[in-house]
Amino acid sequence: MSIPLTVAAQNINLNNAHAPARATENMVLTPGVKVVNDSSVVDTKVQEALSSPAAAKLALAEVNTKINTLSAPAKPSASPYKKVPLLSDVAYFGKNHKQMLDYTRQYMKGQQKRLYNMTAADRGGRYFPIIDKIMDEQQMPRELKYLAVIESALNNNAVSPVGAVGPWQFMAATARHMGLAVNKRRDDRKDWYQSTKAACKYLNYLYDQFDDWLLVIAAYNSGPRPVINAISRTGKSDYWAIKKYLPHETQNHVLAFVATATIMEQLGAYLETGLPDDFNWASLNNNAAPSVAAPVNPLLVKFSEEELKTMAMVRIKSPIDLDLLSNLLLLDRRQIGRWNYDYYDFLDNFKPGSTYNLRIPKDKLDAFIEKKDYLERQTAKLHM
Repeated sequence: MSIPLTVAAQNINLNNAHAPARATENMVLTPGVKVVNDSSVVDTKVQEALSSPAAAKLALAEVNTKINTLSAPAKPSASPYKKVPLLSDVAYFGKNHKQMLDYTRQYMKGQQKRLYNMTAADRGGRYFPIIDKIMDEQQMPRELKYLAVIESALNNNAVSPVGAVGPWQFMAATARHMGLAVNKRRDDRKDWYQSTKAACKYLNYLYDQFDDWLLVIAAYNSGPRPVINAISRTGKSDYWAIKKYLPHETQNHVLAFVATATIMEQLGAYLETGLPDDFNWASLNNNAAPSVAAPVNPLLVKFSEEELKTMAMVRIKSPIDLDLLSNLLLLDRRQIGRWNYDYYDFLDNFKPGSTYNLRIPKDKLDAFIEKKDYLERQTAKLHM
């Protein structure tokens, strides 16, 4: 789901077809769970600048610094998501840290100029604030914006050979699932605001399913099915354990994302000049307690006993948007997403006659049945 980019380091290929999942997991009802069948600073510095050219230069630098500080949106204080792992998260990568370090070192050498261009005023300077604002609203990690760098080089008119379009390189079907209009008159995939909201929504669905950002990035590239199959094959749920069972392009895509995010976040000061020969990569390391929890994938973990006691299942025959559901019934979106981790399979493979056992809190069952028809109609409008 991305436009081809010229990437020299490590023969990295950033093409991404976003192959959709094509097989739906058989749903086994959990015993005991109820089932329902139902279809002033600036002015001062300007005065100082009048005294001498040197003072003017210093004052301008201070003014710019203060303006940038005042205008930069504050990051949200809390997030329901785990931190996106960067190279500095040594504990997260464990024995694979050296592999990630070697890759990032080579990626920096090969992609320094391209990544520096991404920071220009008409590229990252223009589009990163848009993405940051939307991701803050969704409480999603800002580091995910670098996915658009490797997907499209921040080009909203990018079109891949397989038909993926826009900065987030959505295929038409996936775009419609996420509520974007894709037709002869309008293509929201090219709209920065709409497509970024849709990308957050899609990343949210994938996070519901995999509960680990590297698995999410892998699924964004290949589609969920290859990742699900690799997890099923290995019985393990972290990227490094299933890596060899993923398409080669997807493996490179994940490594390129980590390298790009690490460089842009932690090595931005060296993008113009390059790293010194004696640069100490260990200076980046976070050797404290793990800042990124080890992945615990919903595909491999059963619900807790307490969750089962408070859970009801409702068999639905039409898609229901989980964001809309959570907002209307005042539900915890992260909980609903985790309980319905396999929902995107149903959505992606939906056809007349399909059913899905939607998991919701028992105390919201009556409200859901009352609002079900409305939820289905509104969801259908979103997917038109």
